[in-house]
Amino acid sequence: MNFKPWDYQKYAINHVMDHNAAGLFLDMGMGKTVSSLTAIDNLLFLGDTNKVIVIAPKRVAEDTWSTEVEKWDHLKDLRISIILGTPRQRDEAVKKDADIYVTSRDNVVWLVDNYFKTWKWDTCIIDELSSFKSSKAKRFRALKKVRPYFKRIIGLTGTPAPNSLIDLWPQLYLLDGGQRLGRTITGYREQYFVPGDRNQHIVYNWNLKEGAEDAIHNKISDICISMMAKDYLDLPERIDNKIYIDIPKSAKDKYKELEKDLIIQLDGEDITATNAAVLTGKLLQIANGAIYSEDHEVVEIHEEKLNALLDIIEAANGKPVLVFYSFKHDLARIMKTLKDNKLKGQVLEGQEDIKKWNNGEISILLLHPASAGHGLNLQYGGNIVAWFGLPWSLELYQQANARLHRQGQKETVVIHHIIAKNTVDEDVIKALSSKEINQNVLLEAVKARLKIASVQCEQK
Repeated sequence: MNFKPWDYQKYAINHVMDHNAAGLFLDMGMGKTVSSLTAIDNLLFLGDTNKVIVIAPKRVAEDTWSTEVEKWDHLKDLRISIILGTPRQRDEAVKKDADIYVTSRDNVVWLVDNYFKTWKWDTCIIDELSSFKSSKAKRFRALKKVRPYFKRIIGLTGTPAPNSLIDLWPQLYLLDGGQRLGRTITGYREQYFVPGDRNQHIVYNWNLKEGAEDAIHNKISDICISMMAKDYLDLPERIDNKIYIDIPKSAKDKYKELEKDLIIQLDGEDITATNAAVLTGKLLQIANGAIYSEDHEVVEIHEEKLNALLDIIEAANGKPVLVFYSFKHDLARIMKTLKDNKLKGQVLEGQEDIKKWNNGEISILLLHPASAGHGLNLQYGGNIVAWFGLPWSLELYQQANARLHRQGQKETVVIHHIIAKNTVDEDVIKALSSKEINQNVLLEAVKARLKIASVQCEQK
């Protein structure tokens, strides 16, 4: 296929070529991969780059980069080696003579540990830079160790700071070695933030100082470019449909009982992100229809969401449906329900499933949003999404929806959300709709739920 870049893609390509450290904060579906590959192809031709290492989410490493090279005529001479699989397979892939080596972020530590002394890559592309937002993570520390060996580094993401600008420091450090936002995260915090909620010496969140957001953006604006799809692309229409269900009285009773038990457990304690996440996780399970017992057995509570999902599939009238689930027991229950109703569901497990979906060979595709991540092109196989369970992560939610709602989609994308009334589902969909999900929203939603439940307990 002949590549005819959009004007913004030409700008992105030139930006990568003109900057040894470059951040492409392009919205989902805007062609970050092909733009990066085109820039690399030019740099290889000019002798400005020799060996490139691409670090990506596992599914993207397996499929997306090699598929893009095969897809575009001007890139077909690029030689790619995929560093995945067993240690022996990875070693063999490293030893191959290639232009671009692609590995998963889970293999970064292994790669640095085994090849630090013989490091041969002078250019690094981090596909989904935001996955390096923790300065304490082993993958960050490993990549930081070899950062001086790169004469060029490119960071790709559509969501550089989905929760807080605190997340930006590790990502920018990998790009510029601390030149713009400082060499330590402590110094970055002290310059731009003030402590928010805290318990003695433990700070739960950080709030921006006045004018800090603009100051941070100005600091990084020379090497990072940010573009949104709606400003540059004629994307298909998107329809968000909220399907509210009533869960049975027995399920409501279990839900309220669990809330009450957790209130007793949390009585007198500060509600932290950790215990709030545990609480909402359990409540979301009940909203979906099943929960893990203390013995890790699955206890089924209701089938209302399963019935709603069947209604969505029936209404699709044979058109493919992409279903996002939250928990392993969701997947097991969905698969059993589909089988009982003589419907065939397929879990997305690899490259072949992506091809089958895009070729129209899969009618119901099931996927966890954390695995749907960045770079998976599923827009050619369907235009209907069903959220069986909702995630608290705005980034996962946006990235998952963008698998279908992206450039190349020919039809209106319909996104169904199955929401259990009077449950934490309503808090999640409200936050997702307002695009304001962060730790504070989670904590405040939990506190509000607990306050309501506490009053109900007192009234009894």
